[in-house]
Amino acid sequence: MKLIKLISILVFIGGIMLATSALTSPSHQGDVNVSEQRAHHKTKGGFINTSPSFSDDTAILPLLKRYITETRIDATPTMEIPVVTVTAELLRNLPESQDTVIRLGHSSIFLQVDGQRWLIDPVFSERASPFSFAGPKRFHQPPIALTDLPSIDGVMISHDHYDHLDKASIMHLAKSVAHFVVPLGVDKHLTDWGVKPSKIHSLDWWQAHNSSGVTITATPTQHFSGRSLFDKNDTLWASYVIQSANSSLYFSGDSGYFDGFKQIGDRFGPFDLTMVETGAYDKDWATIHMTPEQSLQAHIDLQGKKMMPIHNGTFDLAFHSWYDPLNQITQLASDANVEIVTPKMGELVSINEIHKTTHWWAAIAN
Repeated sequence: MKLIKLISILVFIGGIMLATSALTSPSHQGDVNVSEQRAHHKTKGGFINTSPSFSDDTAILPLLKRYITETRIDATPTMEIPVVTVTAELLRNLPESQDTVIRLGHSSIFLQVDGQRWLIDPVFSERASPFSFAGPKRFHQPPIALTDLPSIDGVMISHDHYDHLDKASIMHLAKSVAHFVVPLGVDKHLTDWGVKPSKIHSLDWWQAHNSSGVTITATPTQHFSGRSLFDKNDTLWASYVIQSANSSLYFSGDSGYFDGFKQIGDRFGPFDLTMVETGAYDKDWATIHMTPEQSLQAHIDLQGKKMMPIHNGTFDLAFHSWYDPLNQITQLASDANVEIVTPKMGELVSINEIHKTTHWWAAIAN
C-alpha cells in the first residue's frame, strides 16, 4: 500500500513538474516579447501562455515534501457519491429541440445540441493515470458505461492531461464517432490510438469547426500540457465556445485566472450556461488552476447567465477536501447573487429550462 501511495504521489507531482519546468523554462518564455506572445503562442520550445502577468515559480522538492508529510482532511468521500443512472434509451429519446447537458464526472460532459450528441473530455477509466494500478482513482462510477452509450456524433478534447484525455475511452470511440475536435497537436495522440486523421479537426485558439449548424470555437486558457516528462507543452490547451440554434455554451477546460475570460465574454457572450473549472486549486500552482473565487469571476467575465462548476467530485487531485470546491462556490455565488447549477452526476440539465439543483454533497460530506 505504501508503494502504491508513493507512485500515486509521483504521478501527480510529475504533472506539476511538467508545468513548472515547461512554463518557466527560458526556451518557452525567454526571447519572446509580449506582443509576439499575443500573436504567436507557439515557439521552438512548445506552446506558451501569453498573458503578460503569467508566472510560475513552484519548487518541486517542497511540493513533494508537502505530499508526503502534510495531513490530508477528507481528501476522498467515505460515503457513496449519489449518481443518477443514465441509459442509452434515455439519451436516444431526448427531444432534438432540447439542448441538454449531463455531468458524467469530473470534467466529462454529455452534451446534446441541435439533436447532435457530443462528449467533452470523456474519461471512463477507473484512474486518471498512465497506470492501471496507481494514480487518482474515481470516487464513483460513470452514470452510463462507455459500452452502453448510444451513437455519439462528436468528441471535444480540451487538453492532453490524463483526467481529460483518456486513451481507453478514445480507442473505444475511434471507429464509431465522426468528429473529434481537439487543440493543435492533440491529433497526434488520437491517430496513434486509431482515430482516422480525416475525422480530426485540430484547432488553434479562435479557430472554429462547424458541424451541421453547431459551431465549436477553440478559445484560450492558461494552462499547460504533457503526458510524460518528454513531451512538455508539445500540444495546445483550449476552452470551447459551443453555439447552436437554441443555446450558447462555454466549457473552460483547465485554466488559471487571466484576462482571456473577459476577451471571450466580450466576443461571444452572453452564455446560457458556463461550465467552469472549480477544483484542484492550490497556492503552489495558482496560475494554472483557479480558486473558487476566481472561477466565479471567470463566469462573470464570460457574461454567463448560469454557472456549472466542474473539475470536482470525481478525483483527488489537490490538497483540499473533496467537497471544498462545491461548498465554496455555492456560498460565493449566493453572496454575489449568481445562479449556480450543481447537478448530481447523471442528472439531466435542460439548457433553456434549468431547474434548481440540490447541494447533493452536503449529506455525505465527511
